[in-house]
Amino acid sequence: MSKRRVVITGVGAVTPLGLTSQDFWHGLLEGRCGISPIRAFDPARYPCQLAGQAPEYKIKDYVPKFYRKATKLMSRDIELSIIAANEAIRNSGLITKAAETGSVTVLPQRTAISIGAGLISCDMLEIAPCVAMSSNDGRFDLHKWGSEGMQALTPLWLLKYLPNMLPCHIGIIHDIQGPSNTITCGEAASHIAVDEACDMIIRGDAEAALAGGCEAKVNPIALLRQCLLKRSAFNRNDDPEHACRPFDAEASGSIFGEAAGVIVLEELAFAKSRNAVILAELAGGGSSSSLHADGRHLEPDGKGLETAIRSALESAGVRPQQIDLIIPAGTGIPQDDRAEATALKAVFGSALSKIVVWPIKSMISHTGAAAGALDLIAAARAIHNAQIGPSRNFNKPANGCELNISSSPLKKPFHCALCCGYTFGGQTAALVIKKYEDALP
Repeated sequence: MSKRRVVITGVGAVTPLGLTSQDFWHGLLEGRCGISPIRAFDPARYPCQLAGQAPEYKIKDYVPKFYRKATKLMSRDIELSIIAANEAIRNSGLITKAAETGSVTVLPQRTAISIGAGLISCDMLEIAPCVAMSSNDGRFDLHKWGSEGMQALTPLWLLKYLPNMLPCHIGIIHDIQGPSNTITCGEAASHIAVDEACDMIIRGDAEAALAGGCEAKVNPIALLRQCLLKRSAFNRNDDPEHACRPFDAEASGSIFGEAAGVIVLEELAFAKSRNAVILAELAGGGSSSSLHADGRHLEPDGKGLETAIRSALESAGVRPQQIDLIIPAGTGIPQDDRAEATALKAVFGSALSKIVVWPIKSMISHTGAAAGALDLIAAARAIHNAQIGPSRNFNKPANGCELNISSSPLKKPFHCALCCGYTFGGQTAALVIKKYEDALP
């Protein structure tokens, strides 16, 4: 029996470039930068005062009337994921329980969901009074926290911060009753979540799936951690548009932000039965891990990432020479960019010089668990529209990062793309998508 094929039919995104995937795509084509001075809190005492921040919105505008009371129990991560999921479903042409008009066209029990989530940071204004109640002479007292501090929290407080609440809320809103999973593998979470959703369809557990990831890092604690670990760029607070510089000789660190990316995957016959517009075919994925002794960065030889890429290519039945577009992790952290470039060179050899590499974090920041899904959306659009935008802030390659990166837009057919990512703790992942062709290869 031939392997079931999985295609991408809808995408949704909330990014620093806008509240829709169209905003995201057009921003990338224009080479526009969504990085700006932090608005969410006062960053005056932070060495890095920049972030990628989503535009303002009101979550009640994005949930059906029957579900609006539940918005009281939503963290920002949950909100962003709901907005992206709504758009992905609408973009695919599917109709779910949440629609106000039209007959439902999804099969709830044959629809799955797999979402990558990050470390959801608590709202400081919500938890700070409780922490203050738990102090003795300026020092935090764990016993007092248990007896007094926690008592001041609403009993349902934790439901805002559990990572599985992202697919939970989306699933309830759209009546998704099939397999559900939450992947918490840091910055590689949405790569792995999409791969898992694809497997759900291939093994026959679902006909369609929502997959992707979300993380809201524009939070005092989340950004303080990146500053303390010296991953953030400290030297361009007055020049946000040029702060994040993947693979560039002047790169000094990454800029972190918030976003959500969700895609609709369907089994090919199911998609064709309803005449869905197919953006691309999800051909394969792979993951691995290789922990560097210095847990702050990817290992220098990029071996774990190399393994993940090789696994994804094998899964897709694609030779390295067939890849014509790579959307890398490209964080702008010099030693990690070098390690990633080393992994790419190990896999692709001399063919790498002919493959277009398009790093996009210089425009949207590093969005953690959302990053892989956004890379995949960009790759699917590039294949479907036969074009990419310019690579921003790349003037001179850093040592060891001699990649085929264009600072100008390109209009050309792309047939096969690789998206790869990694966590700073050693988890790695990769996905391969292809231009959809009706006949089997």
